[in-house]
Parts: sequence; C-alpha cells; structure tokens
Amino acid sequence: MLGKLLLAVSLMMPVEPSPLTVHTGQTDGAEYRVEVPSRWNGTLLLYSHGTYPAGYNPPVEMASRPAARDELLARGYALAASRYRVPHGHAVPDALRDQPALVSWFSREVAKPRRVIAWGSSLGGLTSVMLGERSRFDGVLALCGALGGAVMRSNQLLDLGFVFRTLLEPSLELTRITDVPVNEKRAVTAIDSALTTAHGRARLALANAVAGIPAWSRVHETRPTDVVTAVTQAAVHDRTLARSLAWGSGRADIETRAGGNPSWNTGVDYRVLLERSAQKDLVRAAYRDAGVPVEEDLRALAAAPRVESEAKAVRWLHEYGDPTGHAKAPVVTLHALGDPTGVEHAGAYRARDVRRLYVNRAGHCMHTAAEELVALRVLEHRISSGHWPVADLNGLAGQYGPEMRVLQDWTTTPPRTEIVAPGFVTHHPGRFPRP
Repeated sequence: MLGKLLLAVSLMMPVEPSPLTVHTGQTDGAEYRVEVPSRWNGTLLLYSHGTYPAGYNPPVEMASRPAARDELLARGYALAASRYRVPHGHAVPDALRDQPALVSWFSREVAKPRRVIAWGSSLGGLTSVMLGERSRFDGVLALCGALGGAVMRSNQLLDLGFVFRTLLEPSLELTRITDVPVNEKRAVTAIDSALTTAHGRARLALANAVAGIPAWSRVHETRPTDVVTAVTQAAVHDRTLARSLAWGSGRADIETRAGGNPSWNTGVDYRVLLERSAQKDLVRAAYRDAGVPVEEDLRALAAAPRVESEAKAVRWLHEYGDPTGHAKAPVVTLHALGDPTGVEHAGAYRARDVRRLYVNRAGHCMHTAAEELVALRVLEHRISSGHWPVADLNGLAGQYGPEMRVLQDWTTTPPRTEIVAPGFVTHHPGRFPRP
C-alpha cells in the first residue's frame, strides 16, 4: 500500500516548467543533444531511438513521445540522446559505443548525475537492455523492444518469409536479396493477392501464426474475432514492419553488418510451430472457410528446401543483438499485446530483477506518454525502495491530462488520432512458436 501511495502522490503534484540549458555537439562523430532544466532533480535519462531507414535523418529524439519529453523536463529530469555515428538500420553496435560516451561527457562537462536510467523504444528498447547489461546504469526502461534478441527476431521473420515463398510467391528472395525494392514489391503484391481468396487468407494466417505476428493492427479498435478481419489486420503488419525486415532493406542491412545470413530454419517442423502458436485456432478456422485441409500446406512446407545460416553472421548478431539476461540494475519492460514485434519477446527476456508491463492495444510501440511515464515511476520506485510497488497503474495514468493520452494509428488512411483510456492489463505471454 505504501508503494501505491508514493506513486500516486508523485504524479498528483503539479509542476511548472523551468528554464533549460541545451547542449548540442558531437562525440566521436555521434551527434547529441542534452537538455538540463534549471531545477534538475539529479536524474539523467539516456534515450535510445528505434530503427531509422536509410535516408531518414530526423532531429535528435529525446523521448518516445514529445508530450513525455515536456513532462519529464517540467519534473526536473535531464534528458540526453544521440543519433550515433551510424544511426540507420541495426545500429546497436554504434549505440553501445556512443551512448555510454555521452553519459561520460555529461558527467565531465555538466555534472555527475545522482542516477542514470537507460530507456528507449523499439530497437532502442533492445539497445537499452543491452546497455544495462554492459555498462553501469541505475535502471532500464525498455519500450516495445524485441527483447528475446535479434537472432530470434531474425529467425521469426525468416519463418514468415519462408511460408510466403513456399505457398504464395516462389520468386521471393529470403537472403542475399539482389534487388530490395523489387523484392519488397513482390511481397506486397503477394499479400494483396492472397487477401482476395479464402485459401490465400488461410495461407497468410499460417505464415503469421508460425512467425508470431498478431492478427490485430487497428490501434483504436478491439481485437477482431472474425477470420477475414483478423487475417486482413495481420497483413497490415506484413506490409509495413515485416516488409523491410523480412524481404527488404532491414534484412539487407543486417546481412551487410553481420557479413552474411544470421538466420536459419534447418530442422524446423512447421507443424510443431503451428501447434505452439497462440493463433492456431484462427489458422484452422481460415482453412475450414477455404475448404482446404491445412495438412496439405504443412506437407509442402515440410518438403521445401531449408535455409542455412552462416556461423560468423550468427555470432555477430548474437553479440550485437541478443541480451544475456544478466542485468546489472532493475528493468521495466512495456509492450502492447498486439505489437508485431511480438509480445512473447517480453517473456523471453529472462532477468533476475524485471517487471513486465502490458497494455491491451494493437500496434508497434502504441503506448501513450502517460503509460510510459507511469512505467518510469514504477522503475524509479524499485530503484529507490528496493522493491516493486503495488499500484493501480491505470488510475495513475488516468491522472494525466488528455494531451498525454493521444495516440495516432498511422496504419489507417488517413491516420486516425484519438485520446485513449489507460490500457494496462495483467498478461502472461506464451513462448515463441520457434524454440
């Protein structure tokens, strides 16, 4: 009860913004920005950004949500972030070098923080966890990261691509892609074509089920229950995040960095993966609607030639993409149940001192500023008191104003923006279909 009261009081106290001192520059070629309020509370928040595609060069991101940034500064936190020397693609190696260097710069040139917390979203969530295992931080807040690791994520997307190539589009390239735009276009064309027939939708359902891609993408709608809508919403994830990571530029970037193919499906039985999937009932319903037995397609998958990995590439991606679980400080993770990154990634991260939080919502990184700040308060309570609080997280998030609870569903046309209710739920994720 004490933990609950402490969290509530800290959120209810009104605050006024204080003047900022802003530092910008470069550390060994990594552009950084540091913002320090005049009434600094002694805590430095080090933010790690998500994946940037080639050619995307935004200003240095200070937080996952602009509203969160403003609230944190008003409450006295100092914020620091960099774009790393190479900010695009799988930039974890660059972040693991450049982010601790920025903390050292801050301690030397600004002041020594009383507390330093690593936080980030998407790939930045994974990066923050790995920073917390390799460097000394007081805590880690990982938002919507693939915390089961990049090797698992790469295999997950290979499974998706393998089923697509075997059952929907045999010309797709899964590794060593020779023409990225053409390969991505082939994948999207195959998705659109499959959605027009019952058998095509069944095959899409099978591909997404074995890869752990949720059949839910509409941020402002409840999880669909009918087959057509569910498969169509899963296809939204295939067209967006998976398009690059399974068949396009994201895949090519990792192979370039790793020096080869880091994923494999040798020895994988897709019948077993289907039985392990949380979406197996949807798959069987889709095949019943199509009037075709799923066993025929499972036999085709069993007979298809497998993809072998390259050992040096696996070692590289393991080194620069797989957390060990040996966290040096408390960790809070936050995932949406309908995130295509896979909510099972949260359960796959095994650390001694971790609190896993979930919101009942679709979409990648679809957490409100209010929910992220409540997650931070949970972490800070653990750091200060030595134990995890017992608190009404939705009640705490609801204390923030509507500007802190705005989400945009960028997968709709036009993008749909709404104020949402706090969505914290208790959840126990299953394991990934792939062992």
